[in-house]
Amino acid sequence: MEDRPEPYSATDEAIVPGVKRREFLKRSALLGGGLMLGQRLLSDGGKSVVDQALAAVPQTASEKVAVRLRVNGSNYGLRLDPRVSLLDLLREQLDLTGTKKGCNHGQCGACTVMVNGRRINSCLALAVIHDGSEITTVEGLAKGDELHPLQASFIRHEGFQCGYCTSGQICSAVAMLREVEQGTVSHVTSDVRRQGVVELTDDEIRERMSGNICRCGAYPGIVAAVREASGKARGA
Repeated sequence: MEDRPEPYSATDEAIVPGVKRREFLKRSALLGGGLMLGQRLLSDGGKSVVDQALAAVPQTASEKVAVRLRVNGSNYGLRLDPRVSLLDLLREQLDLTGTKKGCNHGQCGACTVMVNGRRINSCLALAVIHDGSEITTVEGLAKGDELHPLQASFIRHEGFQCGYCTSGQICSAVAMLREVEQGTVSHVTSDVRRQGVVELTDDEIRERMSGNICRCGAYPGIVAAVREASGKARGA
């Protein structure tokens, strides 16, 4: 006797060629159940059941939230989807496209902006979380036609090639210099117990700027630009 997936009996004769009686009954039951369910869903009672199920689904994800932001000195009152990132808000709704979308995973630093003076990856930040915050992008660094010292230094030392990461590099460097002035130490600081301004060596610059990736490899120019700007900032 052949091996069969289910026990076989003499009453399990073929109803149609290739289909045994037991299999035929199973298929008929499934088909009948499907037809009854379809009729139920298409009837008024079934429609109400579907409506109740849909009504039970939370709708909060699509409800917009009121948010107030101060971006580059201008105040904005907005209603935002709570899922919108700060990066997408800046680029797509406020038309501040200087902030770049690189990896969109917080790994390259191209989207770096400053929130209340601290640098963050805007691709990882939900815009609604920063309600009431002051945000500075690369567009807000210059004063009219007068470039920020770091912007001018990047030009002089050719701290860029394709330029895609440059806005994030500059915003990160501006915030980093403030951290140095506040005495914030890094992993390469020789004496973390020393109070006051940390000596900004090339190793310090590389360590503190390591979250910003330049795929073109313009790091020597970036380090030189930050070093020059840091001296000017201290002199000022």
